[in-house]
Amino acid sequence: MADLLAQYEEYLATEKHASQNTLSSYMRDLHQFAVYLDEFHPMPLPQVTQEVISGYVAWMGGKGKSAATITRSIASIKSLYTYLQMAGEVSANPAKGVAAVKVEHKFPEILTGKEVELFLDQPQCVDAKGYRDHAMLELLYATGIRVSELISLNEEDVSLSASFIRAQSKGKERIIPLYPAAVKALSHYMKEVRPQLLADPEETALFVNMNGERMSRQGFWKIVKHYQETAGISKDITPHTLRHSFAVHLLENGADLRSIQEMLGHADISSTQIYTHVVKKHLKDVYQKAHPRA
Repeated sequence: MADLLAQYEEYLATEKHASQNTLSSYMRDLHQFAVYLDEFHPMPLPQVTQEVISGYVAWMGGKGKSAATITRSIASIKSLYTYLQMAGEVSANPAKGVAAVKVEHKFPEILTGKEVELFLDQPQCVDAKGYRDHAMLELLYATGIRVSELISLNEEDVSLSASFIRAQSKGKERIIPLYPAAVKALSHYMKEVRPQLLADPEETALFVNMNGERMSRQGFWKIVKHYQETAGISKDITPHTLRHSFAVHLLENGADLRSIQEMLGHADISSTQIYTHVVKKHLKDVYQKAHPRA
């Protein structure tokens, strides 16, 4: 079993060029499935039947796994068996007939305009860390980019004079404008602070940690959580919360969906349309709370 999983992992990495996040997610799901098989149905992967996989799905549900987690696990198992079929290890995909769990769509958490201001005001611009953190948070809300895109930015991806950044995701590049406050925060950080933080003058990363090396996803996550606590905001703020808030606030202020889609880097407009539902729900809530006869 371990050999087939290792072969599949190599296939994902070398043939499919899967990102590290995708690779980790798939293999985590499959190793959990392998643990289940070892305990309840000891058998080689090629002998697994549809009934066994359906039993695993029911077992996950009984363990309280979310619908989204179960659906993702089924997709990972289907993908594995598609590979095994292609490699001649199985004649049919036993996961093909397994029904996916219906995922309950939850609206993303959104910050109000006042909450965004409070959050962005948290970094104290009195030292290098404060200036860096302020620039990072301001840039995230200004552009709505993903945290992976933020930490991947290089100094050359920023044009202070033209007020935009160049973000890249899945081989596609997009240009996103910056508002004046973000340009100001970035300008001070890039000219005055970043040179002091760098461990290596040849470092290309736009944002670096206090050791002078490229900021990590985990490092930035801790920064966001720290400022959520200092702001005293009860909502669970993640880097994606600012991305969602960016989209909803643009929509509320008259931006069209296609433009928001372009800035967010969504391949499909349907991914962007979720924000119209968020805005409608917000308006309905306001109406019910404020209208005297509601």
